[in-house]
Amino acid sequence: MIWNEEMECISRDDLKELQLKRLQETIKRVYENVPYYKKKLEENNIYPEDIESLEDIKRLPYTTKEDLRRVYPFGMFAVPKKEIIEVHTSSGTTGKPVVSSYTKEDIEIWGEVMARGLTMMGVTEDDIIQNTHGYGLFTGGFGVHYGAQRIGATVIPISTGQTRRQIEIMKDFGTTVMIFTPSYGLYLSEVAEEEGYNPREFQLKAIGFGAEMWTEEMRRELEKRFNAPAFNIYGLTEIIGPGVAMECPEKDGLHIFEDHFYPEIINSKGEPLPPGKRGELVITTLTRVGMPIIRFRTKDITSINYTECGCGRTLARISRITGRADDMLKVRGVSVFPSQIEKALLKIDGLQPHYQIIVTRPHLMDEMEVKVETSAEVFSDDIGEMMKLQKKIEEYIQDEIGLRVKVTLVEPKTLPRSEGKAVRVIDKRKF
Repeated sequence: MIWNEEMECISRDDLKELQLKRLQETIKRVYENVPYYKKKLEENNIYPEDIESLEDIKRLPYTTKEDLRRVYPFGMFAVPKKEIIEVHTSSGTTGKPVVSSYTKEDIEIWGEVMARGLTMMGVTEDDIIQNTHGYGLFTGGFGVHYGAQRIGATVIPISTGQTRRQIEIMKDFGTTVMIFTPSYGLYLSEVAEEEGYNPREFQLKAIGFGAEMWTEEMRRELEKRFNAPAFNIYGLTEIIGPGVAMECPEKDGLHIFEDHFYPEIINSKGEPLPPGKRGELVITTLTRVGMPIIRFRTKDITSINYTECGCGRTLARISRITGRADDMLKVRGVSVFPSQIEKALLKIDGLQPHYQIIVTRPHLMDEMEVKVETSAEVFSDDIGEMMKLQKKIEEYIQDEIGLRVKVTLVEPKTLPRSEGKAVRVIDKRKF
């Protein structure tokens, strides 16, 4: 099934013509309405009339998370605030979060691209979709919600957690499509078995997953446990949220919706790479009204394939994301930066500025341990005081990143030192 055959099967020549028209409109819009972009373009001696071909996009400056934070909260808006009907944010790392704003037209675009992706999964108006992605300021739950409503499917907006309740709802409501992170899906299946259910008998027809790193082995295990095909969903808050790219039944990469998002792949020096070469994904929004973004450096490592897919769609495909070009970690679907951990630790007296983050996946769920050096005065035989401090650190970190982690206090000078850049993170997960 194809939701929008006109756009999803468009010829490459017609697509390029459409992309150029929309790119020119976008550059004109940001130049006239976003002072930050006007300044950056003029600093690079670029003006809207200079964009004569798609190749000219390489002349445009990149946008980074730091750029978006500099203009927090509303400095990237390209329309008056009264036209913004919804706002989301990323988690704040070294201070301010990234704000993402939506006009009515933007919400319609979000629903459109997610409807395309859900249709790739086989979703129709007859389905019941149980959406365990988070609602709130995060974009996670909303993209799926809007796409499902666009199709006419029934949405159960249960959000995250409540694992036993999730299982009860799946059984009682006759859920046909589940949306979850891979690790949470595996955990759900375990709890279901503990409750006396066989997950293979839940009658699921499809699974949509995303928001964290995964392996093909994990996908196969999910499909085996729930007896349903599992499809990858990709997106990011800065661009629109989930729905930037999604898998079709061929599972040979994720179709990126190029009529709305223009992709590039670059190396660490910011130089363009050819199709098939792995590098950092860069995305320019082509239709976003409230907050257009030019050449956003996603930090996600992937490659791009422009050959026609076996499903009949002509839109390019990006390969599975296998890493990051920065130090961000995805833990249980949540973006975590070492700087957030450091920020929490610096609020507490008696700690040394030495710590180490260890991420593992011992069974199904990601686990994060933070080893923290204490001062000689604090590290003592008073077990009660040590436990109080440990609990306090755990609470501070949870307040900062939204996840409960294990904290281990260690003696002074026991964590490894480095003459160069300190090794703060040890990620033992295998992707």
